[in-house]
Amino acid sequence: MNRNQKHLNHIDAINLGSYYTPEVIVDLAYSILQNNIKDIKDFSIIDSSCGYGSFLTKNNIAKRLIGADIDQKAISEAKKIISKVDFICQNSLLNVNRSSLTIKNDEKIITIGNPPYNDTTSIIRNSIKDTSIQDKIDADIKTRDLGMSFLLSYDKLKADYVCVLHPLSYLIKKANFALLSKFAKNYKLIDGIIISSHEFSDTSRGMAFPILIALYKRDAEGMGYDYIQNYQFKVKDDGVFRLKDFDTIVNYVQKYPNKKFLNKNDKPVAKFWTLRDINALKRNRTFIDEDTYNTVYVLMEKLPYYCYIDIFKQYTDRMPYFIGNCDVIIDNEKFGKIKECFIAQSIHTNPILKNKFKFREIPDAKLKIDNYFRELLGSKFGKKYATNFN
Repeated sequence: MNRNQKHLNHIDAINLGSYYTPEVIVDLAYSILQNNIKDIKDFSIIDSSCGYGSFLTKNNIAKRLIGADIDQKAISEAKKIISKVDFICQNSLLNVNRSSLTIKNDEKIITIGNPPYNDTTSIIRNSIKDTSIQDKIDADIKTRDLGMSFLLSYDKLKADYVCVLHPLSYLIKKANFALLSKFAKNYKLIDGIIISSHEFSDTSRGMAFPILIALYKRDAEGMGYDYIQNYQFKVKDDGVFRLKDFDTIVNYVQKYPNKKFLNKNDKPVAKFWTLRDINALKRNRTFIDEDTYNTVYVLMEKLPYYCYIDIFKQYTDRMPYFIGNCDVIIDNEKFGKIKECFIAQSIHTNPILKNKFKFREIPDAKLKIDNYFRELLGSKFGKKYATNFN
């Protein structure tokens, strides 16, 4: 496979979500397929966002191979590189149906690939995103993210299996999962493995986020959010994790702007920037001075928890990349025993709090906080992450 798969400029690559897949990741996806589908040769395999055809290079693995992409240049290059594939240049999110992809109604199909994920509403690279792309998507599969729309398109095609890469956040964030309700109603996650976005050369310079190589099976029972919370996700070279095994800060604080929920007698003692996930915390502020549409007003009884988040931010570079899209994790019982340490350390290190509250030194506060995070990560993720605090 041609490793120099680049003909799009930076802006077009972002808007089309075109980041080509390393061969080792393609092989990993196929190993998941073959471990779960014994009669794979009875199926046709289709990649409806195939790019240069990285997922269509396996000979004699399926009944036939089909590749489609909106990018004519990519399709032309794929035809030069790969034989025995039916290539089609088309927008796979518009007028979605089997016939346009030369798929018969009774044909058993597996969709595979690394469909583009580009959240057109995200503030990340917002200045160069083309939101008009939303006008070229069927209304019943239109979402804010191209990758989610592709998942919904596989449901319209009634694919028997779906083996694709997508951000883990599609499943573990409730709001995202809700956008995929039509897909989740008809499919169940049966296997998969989490990899880092740094496996891709195009995204290796930014903040790592978890990508799931997922295998879904069409299933009348579908899956609810409880299923995802209890699902044991495998992590490449790093064990497993399950959402249900964590307590998170959202059980104790308000993440989003809360001004309209305040009572007239409430007296906020601090202001905090809107919370999203751990990766967002890495790049965002914590305590703030100004009133904005992103302001969370902090009452005195909740101040210890917001101080916890402020200190947690200082430790995010030691957290596993695969929880980057999770809410801030906490062991509330252990935190309760040393919360004064978090308050003191936050006041000591955060200039905004330093101007609002008097600092009271607590002996060994930093050491106790280090020990807390060592135990938290060690108990949840093993010694590998606990040693980050040695």
